[in-house]
Amino acid sequence: MKIRFANAAKISLHSAINFIHQDNPTAAANFLERVEKTLRRLEKYPNSGRRIPEYPRLPYRELLVLPYRFFYKIDGKTIFIGAVWHTAQIPIEPKKSKKGV
Repeated sequence: MKIRFANAAKISLHSAINFIHQDNPTAAANFLERVEKTLRRLEKYPNSGRRIPEYPRLPYRELLVLPYRFFYKIDGKTIFIGAVWHTAQIPIEPKKSKKGV
């Protein structure tokens, strides 16, 4: 499986790391290490994330790397990470795009 990030998800992840880094560079490095470890596991076990509790009928799943949620969808051999949100944010139902993601 290959992992791809939507541009918005990539920006959110970088913003989170930068935000954490401002207060604690070591915590930012530890967070990034946890993210990388979690994504490596996701490549091997793409269904390891849970259904999004707020929208269990949607074909999206999520992984938690506290305090962030990574929302993704499996499309063939690709895991598409569509959003990275802080756990304090309440997700809104995604709109369908032309690609179906």
